[in-house]
Amino acid sequence: MAVLIIAAIIAAIVIIWGISSYNTLVGLRNRCDEAEAGIDAHLRERSDLIPNLVETVRGYASHESDTLESVISARSRAEGLSGEARMKAESELGGALGRLLAVAESYPDLKASQNFLDLQSQLARIEETLANARKYYNAVVRSYNDRIMMFPSSLIASAFHFRERSYIEIDDSERARTEVRF
Repeated sequence: MAVLIIAAIIAAIVIIWGISSYNTLVGLRNRCDEAEAGIDAHLRERSDLIPNLVETVRGYASHESDTLESVISARSRAEGLSGEARMKAESELGGALGRLLAVAESYPDLKASQNFLDLQSQLARIEETLANARKYYNAVVRSYNDRIMMFPSSLIASAFHFRERSYIEIDDSERARTEVRF
């Protein structure tokens, strides 16, 4: 009789642990999805700002069409994508925006334009918010991936097909310093 009671207690502990592990993994997966949705919202805000910025610069620097077209092209490529492909396209867009702002630095009248200054400060705010959202996403993904990989919760993760998530990383074009020439 005592053996049955001990076996029942052990079974109850294992079941409670399994349910707790599963619920923790679901919660972490949902936080990953929420963090990714937050990044998407900030990317949409940045994408909506870009046409105004491009048109403002175009008015002052119409002969810089290659730079302007690269920003527009990068923006349209990023809009139709999702997941890792979108993050890569958004990274390219960030590099193109850096080049656009470097071009803008060459035009004193443009730099003094209140409209340009407002757009530039909005873009800086969005980029800062986006950087923070990416940091949060990577922190949540780290917690989620840790839980999936660590024993014994890895048993529950593999049984219920929880898959590892990728971190958001910047590419070499964003790491490169933008050159400003006067």
